[in-house]
Amino acid sequence: MSKEYLRTIYVLFKKELMSYFNSPIAYIFIGVFLVVGNWMFFKSFFLIGQISMRGYFDLLPWIFLFLSPALTMRLWAEEKKSGTIEFLLTLPVTDWQVVWAKFLGALSFMFIALLLSISLPISLALLGNLELGPVIGSYLGSLLLGGSYLALGLFISSLTKNQIIAFVLGLVACFVFFIIGTEFVLIGVPKFIVPFFKFLGLGSHFYNIAKGVIDSKDIIYYGSFIFLFLWLNARVIESRGWK
Repeated sequence: MSKEYLRTIYVLFKKELMSYFNSPIAYIFIGVFLVVGNWMFFKSFFLIGQISMRGYFDLLPWIFLFLSPALTMRLWAEEKKSGTIEFLLTLPVTDWQVVWAKFLGALSFMFIALLLSISLPISLALLGNLELGPVIGSYLGSLLLGGSYLALGLFISSLTKNQIIAFVLGLVACFVFFIIGTEFVLIGVPKFIVPFFKFLGLGSHFYNIAKGVIDSKDIIYYGSFIFLFLWLNARVIESRGWK
């Protein structure tokens, strides 16, 4: 990649990231994320009486399940509905540059939201002996899981002009990919399919990383999942023939 190619992505990425903070959606997202996550965690924390963030990271995939489609539903659907997509894609930029910029903008915003929750492990560390390995692994797993949700939601947003449809379909798709590898689902499928479902499930890889053991196969899986749906997104945009 040339410097000019990367510079174009950076300019588009900066525009996408700033668009969140130029509207109420950023502050609503961060507020809901922090309030709901902290409230649900501390609700059970004082009952359990253990210095651990496991309960918080058990909740996080379900919080992201609703908030990620809310972030991505407008990224393509709004552009198509307002007609600005024709102008955007006739600029001297490639489809891949636009797709990467939108994805990185959403991922960076999610990273900022996660970063603001850092006060939680700091508080717990002051209260007692908090194991840092699982905490670091869980934050990494959360970012990878969130990135996968965003890539999938971004792809679905490119298929429709309606933001509500994009949100609902994104929510359903993320839910399916998350639970497909869980024990609840695996119990009801034939044994020869179990390894495939377990590998395919976003949730099973998240919980592997959350244990504090970072396995390359989990990182490769998330990277491949994200790349696949970004590639499909670019193909959808290319097939519409706006160029």
